[in-house]
Amino acid sequence: MDLKDTTGEKEAVPAKETPAKPKPRGKKSAAAKASTASSKPVKSRKKGKAAAPAPETPAPETSAPEKPESAKPAAAADGQDFVMPDIGRLALNLMHAANLGQKAARQLMQADDSTSDASHAVHDLQRVGKTLMDVAASYMRNPAKIVEAQTALFEGYLGLASNITRRLLGEDVKPVASPSRSDKRFRDPDWQENIVFDLMKQSYLLTSKWLTERVRHADGIDQHTREKADFYVRQMANAVSPSNFLFTNPEILRTTLASNGENLVSGMEHLLEDIERGHGHIQIQQTDMSAFTLGENIATTPGKVVYQNDLMQLIQYEPTTEQVHKRPLVIFPPWINKYYILDLGPEKSLIKWCLDQGYTVFVASWVNPDARLALKTFEDYMYEGVYAALDAVEKATGEKEVNAVGYCIGGTLLACSLAHMAQRGDTRIKSATFLVTQVDFTEAGELKVFIDEEQISEIEQQMHEKGGYLKGSTMASTFNMLRSNDLIWNYVVNNYLLGREPMPFDILYWNSDATRLPSAMHVFYLRECYLENKLAEGRMVLGGEELHLGDVKVPVYLQSSREDHISPYNSVYKATKLFGGPVRFICAGSGHIAGVINPPSAGKYNHWLNDDLPDTPDDWFKGASDHKGSWWPDWEQWLSEKSGEMVPARIPGSGKLKVLEDAPGSYVLVKSED
Repeated sequence: MDLKDTTGEKEAVPAKETPAKPKPRGKKSAAAKASTASSKPVKSRKKGKAAAPAPETPAPETSAPEKPESAKPAAAADGQDFVMPDIGRLALNLMHAANLGQKAARQLMQADDSTSDASHAVHDLQRVGKTLMDVAASYMRNPAKIVEAQTALFEGYLGLASNITRRLLGEDVKPVASPSRSDKRFRDPDWQENIVFDLMKQSYLLTSKWLTERVRHADGIDQHTREKADFYVRQMANAVSPSNFLFTNPEILRTTLASNGENLVSGMEHLLEDIERGHGHIQIQQTDMSAFTLGENIATTPGKVVYQNDLMQLIQYEPTTEQVHKRPLVIFPPWINKYYILDLGPEKSLIKWCLDQGYTVFVASWVNPDARLALKTFEDYMYEGVYAALDAVEKATGEKEVNAVGYCIGGTLLACSLAHMAQRGDTRIKSATFLVTQVDFTEAGELKVFIDEEQISEIEQQMHEKGGYLKGSTMASTFNMLRSNDLIWNYVVNNYLLGREPMPFDILYWNSDATRLPSAMHVFYLRECYLENKLAEGRMVLGGEELHLGDVKVPVYLQSSREDHISPYNSVYKATKLFGGPVRFICAGSGHIAGVINPPSAGKYNHWLNDDLPDTPDDWFKGASDHKGSWWPDWEQWLSEKSGEMVPARIPGSGKLKVLEDAPGSYVLVKSED
């Protein structure tokens, strides 16, 4: 899922830093140890477990947290001076870094890629090429549009040349092209103050904007092709940004001079470690993975596993109040990534916050499936997930009636289950909360770039060849591409060119803790929901029942996030017209993760409220009121009215279900070794 979120939370420009000697991470690679360069590279260190939890104030979504203002070399104290290096040490370190880089390149070339992997890579390149040729052909059919496009680019460059000339003459001029407020690539002062770097930056921004506009203005191509072309062009533009290269990024160049190139040696060691960890492929380390241990400084809310089957463990949490609401609360997280996004730590934990408000909380901790579960279907997740959890909660508490929460795909499953229960006359779920959940997929955001029959068939074949499941790294890579500047190129610069350690960050640790997906379930979800939109149209069949969301009459709370790129708020809003009972829709600030995980104590972001449900989300926003801080209190007020009287708190294991093990349980500990 986080699916790591092009979410653009706005942040203040951080203080600039020019670090001294970079600190490499982890155990030095075998290739790095074998190097015989005579320069003195930074020594690798062994990592221990950090006692402190993650920083309290994360950066947007799953992007890296802002770097602290660390020690600065005296020669570069103002953050902009380019100091003269020790030429001898610089030369030796450059030779050492080049040697390590060559070894990294050899390891990548020697990777044990199967014929099928190579075939899929070729198909991907062919798809990109065909898509871009379709756009090019639309211009070739209309020579006037080619002239118009060339004129637009020429005028842009002419304006930039005039701008730079006036600046050289001492005028204070407004830039021709500027990055967005959420674009962190050009925050170093030299991108603005140094005319050479400013020229490179503006030329790049001008050209990349021109390319994306050409895609958007192309005639005679279908919408899906246009969306794919726009995505591919943006990926290529992100890759060639001047911020990604040594001699065109002032911060990297300044750091290289100040450290005599030791940052590059350290960075190449990091690259070798990442290739070794990825078994011949680059697996970028986004955070210090040794800084967190489940049950010790993350996923720490006390609880017990009281039920398990092939697909899930059900955790019942220990109460924190003497009295609790009579009706238990059951949460179904996504099984793309793991449940503890809801329990990152005491200050950020939605689970603990619910306990403190007086609820008996159960959470499904989904299995990390392997080939043995390849044939598990979406229907199995309904029966062995939702239905099994309801049965278990009744045994554990004696209560038949519950309130339910579904997050992302967990919410889609909950919606399907509610429609199925409506056909069976099962009324055990009395209210449903949906966190950034889609049930209508016609406007499902950038993920639809990867969804068409050709690509689904290829994914299905690939999963079959790999043992019947989608590798965790495949889904992680997909989500990283949605925010490639934040989740790929940011770390290429930080880890490999600046030679820095990624900071400990709980959300990124969770984001890197990938899960596999059973092939039968995944293909059903992609085809039935994203491609054919059967749930919204009343054509999906599960468990022998045709599902109609209009038959779901229970009260529904729909939470969305304004900058969500995985479940866009306009897509979530469509559910307001599909459920048959009373619906409350709210929109939170931020994105797919930070928009949900936003405790009141943090005092961050905002949310919008509007009791009316007009036809479109734009009309809803026009009538909405803006409220500072978390949306959790609004939800809890809504939920408490549907949770019954207060009763003595329930202790896990005191009912008919006995304790199997302590939370967080064993299922969540299984790693994906792809």
